[in-house]
Amino acid sequence: MAELTEKNTAEKAVKQPIQSNNTGMSTEEIIEKYKTPALAGLGIVVALIAAFVFYKYNQSEKSTTAQEEMETAVFYFEQDSLELALKGNEAKDIRGLQDIADEYAGTPAGNLASFYTGIIYLKQAKYQEAIDYLDKYDSKDGIMQARSWAAMGDAYSDLKDIENSIKYYKKAAEHKPNEQITPGYLMKLGLAYELNKDWKAAAEAYDKVITDFPKSQDVADAKKYKAKALALSASE
Repeated sequence: MAELTEKNTAEKAVKQPIQSNNTGMSTEEIIEKYKTPALAGLGIVVALIAAFVFYKYNQSEKSTTAQEEMETAVFYFEQDSLELALKGNEAKDIRGLQDIADEYAGTPAGNLASFYTGIIYLKQAKYQEAIDYLDKYDSKDGIMQARSWAAMGDAYSDLKDIENSIKYYKKAAEHKPNEQITPGYLMKLGLAYELNKDWKAAAEAYDKVITDFPKSQDVADAKKYKAKALALSASE
């Protein structure tokens, strides 16, 4: 039987228009630009979950049972059959990820089911539910934990709770930084600061992309958005 690991999952896994002086795009449009790659990144997680190896449990029979019950639900998650993956199908004896997350809380499988459940709710635009389950997720894997916090930032942004979106984008950006995902989180953080009209903090977030991740594909945009933020900050 195939087994799931967080490491392989990660490796494979209020909008107020503010017109940009230099980019020709509103902040709302820019946020959508960066949200799409973020969800695409989640799509990569979904598409490549089949490559996981399941946790090697040396724990209780409860953990083993949870793992076995997750397998079919994860398959449906991979196929983008989100409601079936989330709720299961009692007639076909399929447990949903939400039930597994609730019943097996405290086990590795229950923990991972909370992550999947939160992502499904985010994709379904059920933002508070997404936050509730993502907040339960706790991982030693830097990429997976950062993804979870960034997804919470997206959910709070859609709930027009910019303060909390900043909080979680910042947590994601500062957690075990790496070249692959951190620049995107810093860009999202900068854009959230823009929505809060904190131009100085926005410029600092963009500058971190430029100075700490000079090879990132986000550098060109970071330079433009930093210049805009500095100009707006100077005009206040």
